[in-house]
Amino acid sequence: MAETLASWIGQYLEYLRVQKNASPHTLRNYASDLMQFHAWLTTSPAGDPRPAPEPDEIDNLTVREFLGVLYEKRNRRSSVARKLAALRSFMKFLTARGVVRANAARAVASPKQEIRLPGYLSVDAARALVEAPDASTDAGRRDRAILELLYGSGLRAGELVGLDLGDLSLEEGLVQVLGKGEKERIVPFGALAAAALQSYLEVRPRFGRPQAPAPRGREAVFLNLRGGRLSSRSVGNIVDRYVVRLAERLKVHPHTLRHTFATHMLSAGADLRAIQEMLGHSSLSTTQKYTHVSVEQLVRVYRNCHPRAGKKGSGNTTA
Repeated sequence: MAETLASWIGQYLEYLRVQKNASPHTLRNYASDLMQFHAWLTTSPAGDPRPAPEPDEIDNLTVREFLGVLYEKRNRRSSVARKLAALRSFMKFLTARGVVRANAARAVASPKQEIRLPGYLSVDAARALVEAPDASTDAGRRDRAILELLYGSGLRAGELVGLDLGDLSLEEGLVQVLGKGEKERIVPFGALAAAALQSYLEVRPRFGRPQAPAPRGREAVFLNLRGGRLSSRSVGNIVDRYVVRLAERLKVHPHTLRHTFATHMLSAGADLRAIQEMLGHSSLSTTQKYTHVSVEQLVRVYRNCHPRAGKKGSGNTTA
Protein backbone atom coordinates (compact mmCIF):
# COMPACT_ATOMS: atom_id res chain seq x y z
CA MET A 1 0.00 0.00 0.00
CA ALA A 2 1.42 3.39 -1.04
CA GLU A 3 2.22 5.92 1.64
CA THR A 4 -0.21 8.83 1.89
CA LEU A 5 0.80 12.46 2.24
CA ALA A 6 -0.45 12.45 5.84
CA SER A 7 1.66 9.40 6.70
CA TRP A 8 4.75 11.04 5.19
CA ILE A 9 4.11 14.11 7.35
CA GLY A 10 3.94 11.83 10.38
CA GLN A 11 7.21 10.15 9.43
CA TYR A 12 8.87 13.52 8.90
CA LEU A 13 7.81 14.78 12.33
CA GLU A 14 9.13 11.58 13.90
CA TYR A 15 12.40 12.13 12.01
CA LEU A 16 12.64 15.63 13.46
CA ARG A 17 11.99 14.34 16.95
CA VAL A 18 14.33 11.33 16.92
CA GLN A 19 17.04 12.13 14.38
CA LYS A 20 17.24 15.92 14.59
CA ASN A 21 16.38 16.17 18.29
CA ALA A 22 14.01 19.06 17.58
CA SER A 23 12.53 20.91 20.53
CA PRO A 24 8.83 20.44 21.45
CA HIS A 25 8.22 24.03 20.33
CA THR A 26 9.72 23.35 16.89
CA LEU A 27 7.75 20.12 16.55
CA ARG A 28 4.49 21.89 17.39
CA ASN A 29 5.14 24.59 14.81
CA TYR A 30 6.11 22.19 12.04
CA ALA A 31 3.17 19.90 12.78
CA SER A 32 0.75 22.84 12.77
CA ASP A 33 2.13 24.30 9.51
CA LEU A 34 2.24 21.00 7.62
CA MET A 35 -1.20 19.87 8.77
CA GLN A 36 -2.58 23.27 7.74
CA PHE A 37 -1.11 22.67 4.28
CA HIS A 38 -2.60 19.17 4.23
CA ALA A 39 -6.02 20.48 5.33
CA TRP A 40 -5.95 23.07 2.54
CA LEU A 41 -5.04 20.44 -0.03
CA THR A 42 -7.87 18.15 1.07
CA THR A 43 -10.62 20.81 1.24
CA SER A 44 -12.25 22.35 -1.81
CA PRO A 45 -12.94 26.11 -2.02
CA ALA A 46 -16.56 25.25 -1.25
CA GLY A 47 -15.51 23.49 1.94
CA ASP A 48 -16.07 19.95 0.68
CA PRO A 49 -13.49 17.20 1.28
CA ARG A 50 -11.34 16.07 -1.62
CA PRO A 51 -8.62 13.41 -1.97
CA ALA A 52 -5.09 14.41 -1.00
CA PRO A 53 -2.68 14.60 -3.93
CA GLU A 54 0.27 12.27 -4.19
CA PRO A 55 3.46 13.90 -2.89
CA ASP A 56 4.97 14.04 -6.39
CA GLU A 57 1.90 15.95 -7.63
CA ILE A 58 2.80 18.93 -5.44
CA ASP A 59 4.59 21.53 -7.57
CA ASN A 60 5.69 25.12 -7.08
CA LEU A 61 2.33 26.41 -8.31
CA THR A 62 0.62 24.41 -5.53
CA VAL A 63 2.90 26.00 -2.96
CA ARG A 64 2.38 29.49 -4.39
CA GLU A 65 -1.40 29.05 -4.33
CA PHE A 66 -1.22 27.97 -0.68
CA LEU A 67 0.83 31.06 0.22
CA GLY A 68 -1.66 33.22 -1.65
CA VAL A 69 -4.46 31.86 0.54
CA LEU A 70 -2.39 32.67 3.63
CA TYR A 71 -2.00 36.27 2.46
CA GLU A 72 -5.76 36.49 1.79
CA LYS A 73 -6.31 35.43 5.40
CA ARG A 74 -3.99 38.27 6.48
CA ASN A 75 -1.20 36.08 7.83
CA ARG A 76 1.91 38.08 8.64
CA ARG A 77 4.82 37.76 6.26
CA SER A 78 6.90 36.26 9.07
CA SER A 79 4.23 33.58 9.55
CA VAL A 80 4.08 32.86 5.82
CA ALA A 81 7.87 32.60 5.69
CA ARG A 82 7.86 30.11 8.56
CA LYS A 83 5.26 27.93 6.85
CA LEU A 84 7.23 28.03 3.60
CA ALA A 85 10.36 27.01 5.50
CA ALA A 86 8.46 24.05 6.98
CA LEU A 87 7.34 23.00 3.50
CA ARG A 88 10.87 23.30 2.12
CA SER A 89 12.24 21.14 4.91
CA PHE A 90 9.49 18.55 4.47
CA MET A 91 9.97 18.40 0.69
CA LYS A 92 13.74 18.07 1.20
CA PHE A 93 12.99 15.06 3.42
CA LEU A 94 10.82 13.55 0.66
CA THR A 95 13.46 14.27 -1.98
CA ALA A 96 16.18 12.52 0.03
CA ARG A 97 13.97 9.42 0.20
CA GLY A 98 13.15 9.42 -3.48
CA VAL A 99 9.46 10.14 -2.91
CA VAL A 100 9.57 13.27 -5.08
CA ARG A 101 12.04 14.19 -7.81
CA ALA A 102 12.60 17.80 -6.77
CA ASN A 103 11.88 20.14 -3.89
CA ALA A 104 9.01 22.19 -5.29
CA ALA A 105 9.04 24.63 -2.36
CA ARG A 106 12.61 25.71 -3.12
CA ALA A 107 11.43 27.39 -6.33
CA VAL A 108 9.18 29.71 -4.31
CA ALA A 109 10.82 32.89 -3.01
CA SER A 110 10.47 33.74 0.65
CA PRO A 111 8.42 36.85 1.39
CA LYS A 112 10.40 39.96 2.20
CA GLN A 113 10.32 40.38 5.95
CA GLU A 114 9.13 43.44 7.82
CA ILE A 115 11.86 45.18 9.78
CA ARG A 116 10.64 44.77 13.33
CA LEU A 117 12.73 45.97 16.23
CA PRO A 118 12.38 43.97 19.43
CA GLY A 119 10.22 45.56 22.10
CA TYR A 120 11.89 46.37 25.39
CA LEU A 121 11.18 48.12 28.69
CA SER A 122 12.83 51.17 30.12
CA VAL A 123 15.06 50.64 33.14
CA ASP A 124 12.39 52.06 35.44
CA ALA A 125 9.63 49.91 33.91
CA ALA A 126 11.78 46.79 34.18
CA ARG A 127 12.56 47.56 37.81
CA ALA A 128 8.89 48.10 38.60
CA LEU A 129 7.95 44.81 36.95
CA VAL A 130 10.51 42.61 38.69
CA GLU A 131 9.78 44.21 42.07
CA ALA A 132 5.99 43.88 41.72
CA PRO A 133 5.51 40.41 43.38
CA ASP A 134 4.63 40.33 47.08
CA ALA A 135 7.69 38.79 48.73
CA SER A 136 5.70 38.03 51.90
CA THR A 137 4.01 35.09 50.11
CA ASP A 138 5.56 31.89 48.81
CA ALA A 139 4.16 32.44 45.31
CA GLY A 140 5.40 36.03 45.39
CA ARG A 141 8.94 34.90 46.20
CA ARG A 142 8.85 32.43 43.33
CA ASP A 143 7.50 35.01 40.90
CA ARG A 144 10.11 37.57 41.97
CA ALA A 145 12.84 34.99 41.35
CA ILE A 146 11.39 34.21 37.92
CA LEU A 147 11.21 37.86 36.86
CA GLU A 148 14.64 38.70 38.27
CA LEU A 149 16.23 35.76 36.45
CA LEU A 150 14.49 36.49 33.14
CA TYR A 151 15.61 40.12 33.24
CA GLY A 152 18.96 39.39 34.90
CA SER A 153 20.14 36.68 32.52
CA GLY A 154 18.14 36.98 29.29
CA LEU A 155 16.94 33.38 29.40
CA ARG A 156 14.13 32.19 27.16
CA ALA A 157 11.00 31.08 29.02
CA GLY A 158 11.56 27.51 27.84
CA GLU A 159 15.12 27.59 29.14
CA LEU A 160 14.00 28.97 32.49
CA VAL A 161 11.38 26.28 33.13
CA GLY A 162 13.88 23.60 32.10
CA LEU A 163 16.34 24.58 34.83
CA ASP A 164 17.21 22.00 37.47
CA LEU A 165 18.60 22.74 40.93
CA GLY A 166 21.97 21.37 39.84
CA ASP A 167 22.17 24.02 37.12
CA LEU A 168 22.31 26.89 39.62
CA SER A 169 25.35 28.29 41.40
CA LEU A 170 24.16 31.11 43.65
CA GLU A 171 27.64 31.69 45.07
CA GLU A 172 29.17 32.29 41.65
CA GLY A 173 26.05 33.87 40.14
CA LEU A 174 26.02 31.40 37.24
CA VAL A 175 23.41 29.18 35.63
CA GLN A 176 23.97 26.36 33.15
CA VAL A 177 21.38 26.53 30.38
CA LEU A 178 20.29 24.01 27.77
CA GLY A 179 19.28 26.15 24.81
CA LYS A 180 18.09 25.63 21.25
CA GLY A 181 19.59 22.67 19.45
CA GLU A 182 20.55 21.12 22.81
CA LYS A 183 23.44 23.59 23.08
CA GLU A 184 24.69 24.23 26.60
CA ARG A 185 25.97 27.57 27.79
CA ILE A 186 26.87 29.26 31.07
CA VAL A 187 25.09 32.55 31.80
CA PRO A 188 25.82 34.95 34.68
CA PHE A 189 23.18 36.68 36.79
CA GLY A 190 23.41 39.49 39.29
CA ALA A 191 23.24 39.83 43.05
CA LEU A 192 19.56 40.84 43.07
CA ALA A 193 18.59 37.76 41.06
CA ALA A 194 20.72 35.60 43.37
CA ALA A 195 19.02 37.08 46.43
CA ALA A 196 15.57 36.50 44.93
CA LEU A 197 16.48 32.90 44.07
CA GLN A 198 17.82 32.28 47.57
CA SER A 199 14.63 33.67 49.08
CA TYR A 200 12.48 31.45 46.84
CA LEU A 201 14.55 28.31 47.44
CA GLU A 202 13.95 28.71 51.19
CA VAL A 203 10.21 28.25 50.66
CA ARG A 204 10.36 25.97 47.60
CA PRO A 205 9.73 22.78 49.67
CA ARG A 206 6.31 24.17 50.59
CA PHE A 207 5.16 23.97 46.95
CA GLY A 208 4.46 20.25 47.28
CA ARG A 209 6.20 17.18 45.99
CA PRO A 210 5.92 15.81 42.44
CA GLN A 211 4.46 12.34 41.96
CA ALA A 212 7.70 11.10 40.39
CA PRO A 213 10.70 12.43 42.37
CA ALA A 214 13.74 13.32 40.22
CA PRO A 215 17.34 12.32 40.97
CA ARG A 216 19.27 14.64 43.25
CA GLY A 217 20.24 17.83 41.43
CA ARG A 218 17.76 17.16 38.60
CA GLU A 219 14.76 18.52 40.51
CA ALA A 220 13.02 21.43 38.79
CA VAL A 221 13.93 24.87 40.09
CA PHE A 222 10.56 26.50 39.47
CA LEU A 223 7.49 24.65 40.71
CA ASN A 224 3.76 25.14 40.43
CA LEU A 225 1.57 24.97 43.52
CA ARG A 226 1.22 21.17 43.11
CA GLY A 227 4.97 20.63 43.13
CA GLY A 228 5.32 20.00 39.39
CA ARG A 229 7.62 21.80 36.98
CA LEU A 230 6.26 25.13 35.71
CA SER A 231 5.43 25.36 31.99
CA SER A 232 6.36 28.16 29.60
CA ARG A 233 2.68 29.07 29.41
CA SER A 234 2.56 29.44 33.20
CA VAL A 235 5.56 31.79 33.09
CA GLY A 236 3.75 33.86 30.46
CA ASN A 237 0.69 34.03 32.70
CA ILE A 238 2.84 35.15 35.63
CA VAL A 239 4.35 37.99 33.59
CA ASP A 240 0.89 39.01 32.33
CA ARG A 241 -0.47 39.10 35.88
CA TYR A 242 2.09 41.61 37.11
CA VAL A 243 1.91 43.70 33.96
CA VAL A 244 -1.84 44.08 34.52
CA ARG A 245 -1.25 45.12 38.12
CA LEU A 246 1.17 47.80 36.97
CA ALA A 247 -1.37 49.01 34.37
CA GLU A 248 1.29 48.80 31.66
CA ARG A 249 -0.07 49.28 28.17
CA LEU A 250 2.94 47.66 26.55
CA LYS A 251 2.60 44.12 25.25
CA VAL A 252 5.03 42.52 27.70
CA HIS A 253 5.74 38.80 27.66
CA PRO A 254 8.67 36.68 28.91
CA HIS A 255 10.61 37.31 25.69
CA THR A 256 10.29 41.07 26.26
CA LEU A 257 12.46 40.68 29.35
CA ARG A 258 15.03 38.85 27.22
CA HIS A 259 15.01 41.75 24.76
CA THR A 260 15.23 44.20 27.66
CA PHE A 261 18.22 42.36 29.11
CA ALA A 262 20.10 42.57 25.80
CA THR A 263 19.11 46.17 25.17
CA HIS A 264 20.19 47.41 28.60
CA MET A 265 23.46 45.46 28.43
CA LEU A 266 24.28 46.97 25.05
CA SER A 267 23.30 50.45 26.21
CA ALA A 268 25.74 50.14 29.10
CA GLY A 269 28.59 49.26 26.75
CA ALA A 270 28.60 45.46 26.71
CA ASP A 271 30.35 43.83 23.77
CA LEU A 272 27.96 42.49 21.14
CA ARG A 273 29.71 39.12 21.03
CA ALA A 274 29.43 38.76 24.79
CA ILE A 275 25.69 39.40 24.53
CA GLN A 276 25.51 36.84 21.72
CA GLU A 277 27.14 34.26 23.98
CA MET A 278 24.83 34.99 26.90
CA LEU A 279 21.71 34.85 24.75
CA GLY A 280 22.82 31.66 23.05
CA HIS A 281 22.50 33.03 19.51
CA SER A 282 24.26 30.87 16.92
CA SER A 283 24.75 33.88 14.63
CA LEU A 284 25.93 37.38 15.50
CA SER A 285 23.45 38.77 12.96
CA THR A 286 20.62 37.64 15.26
CA THR A 287 22.10 39.65 18.11
CA GLN A 288 22.71 42.72 15.96
CA LYS A 289 19.02 43.63 15.97
CA TYR A 290 19.67 45.12 19.41
CA THR A 291 22.06 47.71 18.00
CA HIS A 292 19.09 49.97 17.24
CA VAL A 293 19.39 51.21 20.82
CA SER A 294 23.01 52.26 20.48
CA VAL A 295 22.17 53.98 17.21
CA GLU A 296 19.37 55.91 18.92
CA GLN A 297 21.80 56.90 21.66
CA LEU A 298 24.40 58.04 19.14
CA VAL A 299 21.85 60.25 17.41
CA ARG A 300 20.70 61.70 20.74
CA VAL A 301 24.25 62.39 21.90
CA TYR A 302 25.11 63.97 18.55
CA ARG A 303 22.09 66.26 18.58
CA ASN A 304 22.77 67.31 22.16
CA CYS A 305 26.48 67.87 21.83
CA HIS A 306 27.57 68.76 18.30
CA PRO A 307 27.70 72.52 17.66
CA ARG A 308 26.42 72.03 14.11
CA ALA A 309 23.58 69.67 14.96
CA GLY A 310 21.02 72.44 14.63
CA LYS A 311 19.45 72.08 18.08
CA LYS A 312 16.09 73.73 18.37
CA GLY A 313 16.24 77.19 19.86
CA SER A 314 20.03 77.36 19.69
CA GLY A 315 20.08 80.06 17.03
CA ASN A 316 23.45 78.66 15.99
CA THR A 317 22.81 78.56 12.26
CA THR A 318 25.27 81.13 10.92
CA ALA A 319 28.67 80.27 9.51
